[in-house]
Amino acid sequence: MKLKEGRERWNAWCDGAFRDLDFSDCDLSDMDFTGYDFSWGYFALSSCVNTSFVACQLYGAIFVETDLSGSNFTNATMGETVFSRTSLAKAEGLDTVNHQSPTSIGLDTFFMSGGLPESFLRGCGVPEEFIAYASSLVGIPIEYYSCFISYSHPDEAFARQLHQDLQLRKIRVWFAPEDLKIGDRFRARIHESIHMHDKLVLILSKHSIDSTWVEDEVERALAREVREKRDVLFPIRLDDTIFDTDKAWARGILDTCHIGNFCDNYTDALDRLVRDLKKSQPLL
Repeated sequence: MKLKEGRERWNAWCDGAFRDLDFSDCDLSDMDFTGYDFSWGYFALSSCVNTSFVACQLYGAIFVETDLSGSNFTNATMGETVFSRTSLAKAEGLDTVNHQSPTSIGLDTFFMSGGLPESFLRGCGVPEEFIAYASSLVGIPIEYYSCFISYSHPDEAFARQLHQDLQLRKIRVWFAPEDLKIGDRFRARIHESIHMHDKLVLILSKHSIDSTWVEDEVERALAREVREKRDVLFPIRLDDTIFDTDKAWARGILDTCHIGNFCDNYTDALDRLVRDLKKSQPLL
């Protein structure tokens, strides 16, 4: 069945809505369906090569053994969508998809696609435990070291923003309020995470410098630096308190570490932090 009738005729027939229709074994290749509503559509054994699904509604749509080579999903909306035995390897715009609810990504689809963007997997509701190692499962080395963000509770808004921005830069980050599971013993889980993650991003401020909890985390990170002979601690500051403090541990950081300055230009400071986290710097 061929559906290459031209966009004008599609608009005249159904005003851009294809809800609840069966497109099994259809050839939709090279069609521009920008803004169309394909909710609950069924695409089994269909050809959608170089098809534009830009800004389409794909809620509840089912793709089974569909050829989506070169298809464009920029700003499409998904939720309860299904991708089974379907490669998304050459699909575009997956990292811009709007997710209204979880989407089902079959393991066959994941491996046929050679991996998928983390932001897309996360939006589909794929567990973080799987996402953390997703790239390595398809033979792509993990590019960046994972890290843990240490901060004091009054700085949580900044920590959340930093967590989000580092994830967007493909830094694997552990962030206590978001990543702690119900029932975890809080302090034990924090210490376990510091031990398991390669690097500790320390947010220095008037609040954190007075925190015995943060001090304890820093001491553990410094002990790892000595033991493993490599950089573990990556401090950044939100104010100038570090220059006036009488805390011995904080003064030690000031004397021995480069401290990222997030007081003024956030974007430049973030770029510098990402570059530093990307490096592996053995201690002499």
